[in-house]
Amino acid sequence: MTGTTSEELLAAQACLRLLHTARAALSDTTTVSPAAAATLLAGPIAEADDALRRAGLAGNEAVLIDRIYDLTPPPRSSEPPTAAGHAPLSRSCAREGGRS
Repeated sequence: MTGTTSEELLAAQACLRLLHTARAALSDTTTVSPAAAATLLAGPIAEADDALRRAGLAGNEAVLIDRIYDLTPPPRSSEPPTAAGHAPLSRSCAREGGRS
């Protein structure tokens, strides 16, 4: 996480919490109505917006994505190959949709 400030880290964490909350709230529309989902997401959206502003990342998605990738643990050298023998995506390729 070289070069990541604590404010950037907090913003990345807030965005991940928003993502996980959105997935949970929107995954089953038969049990969670759109109005209920909006209520559930209001807090995490406000938290993420505020954290992004404090970190100076509002409107700077490229830097934000880099900070979110900083939260992932580095790959272990003893990891087995991924499914179908493909190499894991590098950070830059994952953002661009390609493989390394």
